[in-house]
Amino acid sequence: MNLLRNFATVGGATMVSRLLGFIRDVAIAASLGAGPIADAFFVAFKLPNLFRRLFAEGAFNSAFVPLFARALEEKGEEGARKFAEEILAAFLTTLILVSIVAEIAMPALVFVLAPGFADDADKFATTVTFSRICFPYLMFVSLVAFLSGILNSLGRFAAAAFAPVLLNVVFIATLIVIGFLDTGQSFLSGTLLSIAVAIAGVVQLVALVLALKPTGMRLTLRRPRVTPGVRRLVKLGVPGVIAGGITQLNIMVGTIIASFSASAVSYLYYADRVYQLPLGVVGVAIGVVLLPDLARQLRSGDHSNVFHTQNRALEFALVLTLPAAVALIVIAGPIVQVLFQRGAFLASDTAATAPALAAFGAGLPAFVLIKVLSPGFFAREDTATPMWFAGAGMVVNVAGSLILFPFLAHIGIAIATSLAGWVNALLLGVTLWRRGHYKADHLLVRRLPLTLLCSVAMGAVVYGAAELLSPWLTDASLAVRAATLGLVVVIGAAAFFVLATATSAVDARRYYAMLKRRKVPAED
Repeated sequence: MNLLRNFATVGGATMVSRLLGFIRDVAIAASLGAGPIADAFFVAFKLPNLFRRLFAEGAFNSAFVPLFARALEEKGEEGARKFAEEILAAFLTTLILVSIVAEIAMPALVFVLAPGFADDADKFATTVTFSRICFPYLMFVSLVAFLSGILNSLGRFAAAAFAPVLLNVVFIATLIVIGFLDTGQSFLSGTLLSIAVAIAGVVQLVALVLALKPTGMRLTLRRPRVTPGVRRLVKLGVPGVIAGGITQLNIMVGTIIASFSASAVSYLYYADRVYQLPLGVVGVAIGVVLLPDLARQLRSGDHSNVFHTQNRALEFALVLTLPAAVALIVIAGPIVQVLFQRGAFLASDTAATAPALAAFGAGLPAFVLIKVLSPGFFAREDTATPMWFAGAGMVVNVAGSLILFPFLAHIGIAIATSLAGWVNALLLGVTLWRRGHYKADHLLVRRLPLTLLCSVAMGAVVYGAAELLSPWLTDASLAVRAATLGLVVVIGAAAFFVLATATSAVDARRYYAMLKRRKVPAED
């Protein structure tokens, strides 16, 4: 299986989704700004996403995909289908119970996630209402994650990768309605956006149900039972749930602390949305493709290719991530200004958001490394080790946030988050190496320092271009500012490509051949 081509499929779909997400967030910023309705909606939207990452994308996929790959290898498609139906019955039952409890206990959940809102009764009540409307999204999107795991294991990445696009399409359509109604920073605007969240979950689920039909993997609902397959999934999934819980606790810590400062939740949200673009396109996409690939190689005894697959995934991920991280640090201000500064989002909001974006940018390579290194554990059905390392990262994040917040406000939270990411990534990499499950080859050892050097040099070029074009980045119309920012990005990308090709940090011919399915040139 062509890892790079599958990554291009998932990464391309993620790019489309994130670009539409930017359009969505630009429209939200213009409509809601960084006020109380925006804060309430962002917390409400965060709740089902927190549980989704806890139960679905994190714990569930890390345990389910290797087990499903084993069932395919040992029992064929019929055995894999039976296993998937057993898991579906148990998973759906769990989701229904969690949703019912959450709807009843929503005030307590909101208080845990945003205790600072309790000082404002109207804001707190609004957040609870929005959260109750949004929360059914959890059930639908978790089932989407389940179907995505099956499709990815079958080598069909496109449909699952494009599902998030539908979320943003529904959001944008709703924002158009809000603009037409001219409801602005009102309770109605937040309510309509919350309803859009639930509808988007249904739309994504229907799309993946239709995508699964051509595979012949037709699933039927069974009575939930505790079968050996379910017990094995739970055994592997519990550490994943704990690890996912720790990861989400990291996110919650930032939200909890930020809720005590006006608009800080919104500042962190907008900064997070920007740095999530390269993280999603590179880190998440490679992680999605890498896990079933490694699981298949290990199950079939193809150990010779495991190191090669890991090295090329790591190399390709950092070739894309290091330049992006440098750019986010160097031109954070112009990026935030062009993307969000209009309508209710003021220059003061840009000044508060940009440093948080730069701090997140410093941690971007670490978060991508986590996505690339974690499949090395999950493919071996080891979900416990990443759990302990996520715990270590959480300690760093909590301590760092508490120490830095009084001095740096929300920027300190972003710095602590990045520090936690680096601790987690280093622990994962060193442990894989010490266990003999990963070994860097000579190509990676030679190319990574060159990639870092080229990225730093590109950062100097980008900074100089931004300074030179400053009048068109700050004092012109939106169209001119957007075009100028695009020009700065193109200049930076061109500078990196020239430098990376000249220093052999990047083998462009090989990447092109892999994408085109041509004969791949021999590696030096």
